Amino acid sequence: MTSDKTIDGRGVLVHIAYGAGITIQFVHNIIIHNIWFHNIVPTSGGMIRDTMSHIGLRSQADGDAISIFSSNHVWIDHCSLSKATDGLIDVIEGSTAITISNCKFNRHNDVMLLGAHDSNSKDAIMQVTVAFNKFGKGLIQRMPRVRWGFAHVVNNDYSQWELYAIGGSAHPTIISQGNRFRASNYPYTKEVTKRDYATKDEWMKWQWRSEGDLFKNGAYFRESGSPFPQNKAPLEGMNLIKYRPGSFVGKLTRWAGALRCRKGKLC
Repeated sequence: MTSDKTIDGRGVLVHIAYGAGITIQFVHNIIIHNIWFHNIVPTSGGMIRDTMSHIGLRSQADGDAISIFSSNHVWIDHCSLSKATDGLIDVIEGSTAITISNCKFNRHNDVMLLGAHDSNSKDAIMQVTVAFNKFGKGLIQRMPRVRWGFAHVVNNDYSQWELYAIGGSAHPTIISQGNRFRASNYPYTKEVTKRDYATKDEWMKWQWRSEGDLFKNGAYFRESGSPFPQNKAPLEGMNLIKYRPGSFVGKLTRWAGALRCRKGKLC
């Protein structure tokens, strides 16, 4: 895929399934809209054309539905994703200015990875917005899991994750605003958050804040870092999406996922 491209499935039924997903690598200004991704599997590499003038060797695809690698200004909108061998969406290798919105996720383990390795500090520039998505049935973890960078998680609907919803390592900043978190009935999965590879003294310095979130069935978000009233200044000027309270999430995510458009009618 070259830069300045849109893949728009509105008006038709587009499934990417039973083979490789989409790799967005070393490009900018990309929109992926209204596509179903499911049953994605690893595929062999080969000589792949990546520009009009260049064909290069690509290694095996590892089974991600969407892989964003060293790219910026990417918008994934109104897609439905489930059942991939690896992740549904991976954002890695210094990618930034990424928005994942109005998507629906179902039946998967490692849902969304933002930053691949604790040792890869190039992901410190990463800024990702996760907004108006529906995290539905059969999801286990990583909604998202963040390393190094900044994630704004806003007005999403979370339903009965099996391990945790939002996690991270390598001191990322995570701002959770206006989400609805509904925990399962299992007593050991009530916590929304999970920190890895850090002592409590370390992760208590990470800026993970919850504001306007709605918690159901015993769900709770373990905050860390400085409270907002004293430390909201760093968020000013970042042009963040203005959130609505978590009680609005049902309406805001009603049409999440790929749209079934009909000729002559608005999607």
